[in-house]
Amino acid sequence: MYPEFQFNNSVIWITGASSGIGEALAKRMAGRGAQLILSARNVAELERVASACDDLGSPRTRVLPLDVSLHDTLADAANTVLEEFGAIDLLINNAGISQRSFCVDTDFSVYRQMMEINVLGQIALTLAVLPSMVERGSGHLAVTSSIAGKFGSPQRTGYSAAKHAVMGFFDSLRTEVTADGLRVTTITPGFIRTNVSRNALGPDGKPTGIMDDDIGAGMDVDECADVIIAGFVEGKPEIAVGNGAEMSVLQLKRDDPEAAFELLARAADKLRANR
Repeated sequence: MYPEFQFNNSVIWITGASSGIGEALAKRMAGRGAQLILSARNVAELERVASACDDLGSPRTRVLPLDVSLHDTLADAANTVLEEFGAIDLLINNAGISQRSFCVDTDFSVYRQMMEINVLGQIALTLAVLPSMVERGSGHLAVTSSIAGKFGSPQRTGYSAAKHAVMGFFDSLRTEVTADGLRVTTITPGFIRTNVSRNALGPDGKPTGIMDDDIGAGMDVDECADVIIAGFVEGKPEIAVGNGAEMSVLQLKRDDPEAAFELLARAADKLRANR
């Protein structure tokens, strides 16, 4: 759908860049000559990633600490980037947090955090960047969603709701800005070997600290980054990435929704037995 994205010397802003998929993308893009703005809350980890990106060939790397749940600060952050770099060629909304708890056990505050970080944070930052892209008549907006944004999974009611919302927002945005010369890409990872499950919120809003078996056995994060980079090169508006059985559920949901519901209900039964 889109022309090949040109990474060399492009200005790319990545949130959630201190670890996981964000870090892996930053390093891959640095190796392709991109100028990078790296954002997250953990400054020490951002500095570590930035140093690695410099070593890999990025002509300019900027650390910009950011908490996407503080929506009122995001416009100023965008202005800081635009003043320093002049333009943003690609914004990757990658910051996010997951959940591991049955709905009946979950405090409402967990749902609020899912929405504040995973949905409203992405929308607020996109709104801060969008006018400059429309004015230029070029720019690329991307978001890391999840296969949980395509079907509901047990112990992820808040996370799945947030990721469905993100998919809806960016799919709708794509229809609106194509005529302005802008591109929108949604990224839907499956099980990728990161700390996402360890950092996931439990029923009381505290991180579980537990590595899921399926995440632990998931796709290597650097391989994941390679697939995403290839998707940008191929001009895909949606990039599905993963190599486990979970990816087949995407097709099953399309072909036989009832079978998909039954499969996921059985998965919930197994988790319920271990409560």
